[in-house]
Formats: sequence, structure tokens, C-alpha cells
Amino acid sequence: MLGLTPEQIAVALAAALAAAFIRGLAGFGMAILLVPVLALAIPPPEAVVTANVLGVLIGMTDVHRSLANAEPTAKFIALLAVLCTPLGVMALWSTDPAVARLLIALVALGAFGAVLLPQRHERHPGWLTTAVTGTASGILTGFAGMPGPPVVPYYLGRRIEPRVARGSMLLVFFATSCAGVGSAVMLRVATVREPLLALTLYPAILLGNWLGHKAFGKVSTRAWRIFVGGVLGAAALGALLKLL
Repeated sequence: MLGLTPEQIAVALAAALAAAFIRGLAGFGMAILLVPVLALAIPPPEAVVTANVLGVLIGMTDVHRSLANAEPTAKFIALLAVLCTPLGVMALWSTDPAVARLLIALVALGAFGAVLLPQRHERHPGWLTTAVTGTASGILTGFAGMPGPPVVPYYLGRRIEPRVARGSMLLVFFATSCAGVGSAVMLRVATVREPLLALTLYPAILLGNWLGHKAFGKVSTRAWRIFVGGVLGAAALGALLKLL
């Protein structure tokens, strides 16, 4: 029914486990790691919708914790992202699949660079920076299933508590996942395959996310930035090299 070989499903499960571990540990990275891998096996729109379905499912398990830890900017960014997600969905479905795969891999590679950017000292960016972050996050949610590239540097680039940064990002990503699924259904680009694949991968997502939550707070900020950046970079580079 999924139209995938056992080898493809095994790779998808391994990617789901690693991606969810990073999400639980760092608060971001699940879609950035998962979508480029899935897009090599299935059409990019299906990979994006599947990642968004998984984002909704796993987001429901810890949304209460995210709300408790998030800063107020997260709600504003999430609102703008939700409003802009349909624009990304429409762009994705009007783009050639080969070009979409390349662009998704490039977005993931850009996210790798964003993780390694040095921290800035300001604690409260201006409203324009916040608005651009929300808008870009929504468009990238619809097009690539990756709301993270604008959001990650917005929070990780500032000197705020890791707990606050992680909770804020998780709240935004839950909202954008809901918007991504809703937009795909509204625009009639979703099929029955995406929920089936998401349910197939969900046990690995649950396990990886639980392991990541257990590891959170037990490693230094520098260590997890290096680890997460390395994994994201390897995934993005691997997808890009395979495409080229």
C-alpha cells in the first residue's frame, strides 16, 4: 500500500528515530533531517505532508510543556507561520519534483549553517525580525515541511535559557505542523498514503523523542549544538550529493 521496498522503509525508520531523538534533545531538527531522506523515496509533497502529520502526532504529547516554557514571541511567530503555510503548499505543488528535492536539500543545508552561527547578545529582537521569522517559517513549512531554518537562529542565536528556547521552538513547530496538514487537506493535495506512512514511522518517532527528552539537560549546550549540527549537515549533504 505504501509502495516502498523493505529497504526504503528501514531507512525511513532509522531516519525517524534519529530525527525524533534530535527533536527531544534540542527542540528542533526533526523535519530538517526527515524530509530530505523521505523525499528520496517518495514524491516531495508526500514527504512534506508525512513529516507534518508526524509533527502533529508527536507535538500533542508535549504541547503542555512547550506552552509552559515558551516565551510570548513564540505565539506571534506561530500565528504568522500558520497564516503563511498555504503559500508554501501552493509553491510546492507547482514546482517540478526534481527541483523541489534540490531546494529541500539546500534548505536543510542552510539549517545546518544556522545551527553553527555564533550567539548574539540581544534578548529581545525587534518586531520586524520576529515578523519575518514567522512569515518565512510558514512558507518553508508548506514548501519543505521545515519551519526550523528561520526559527532556530531566532532562538538559538540569543542568550536565553535553553529550556525557554526549546519550549518556544517546539510550540512553533507544533502549530506549523497543524497548519501544514490543514493546508494540504484544504488544498486537496493530501492522500491516504501520508497518514499510513506516518503511522508506520510513529513508533520510531515516539522512541527517539523519549530518548531525546531523557538526554536533555545531561549534555552541555556546546556538545548538543555540535552533535545536532553534525547530524543535520550530514543528512543534508548526503541528500544533496545523491541528487547531484
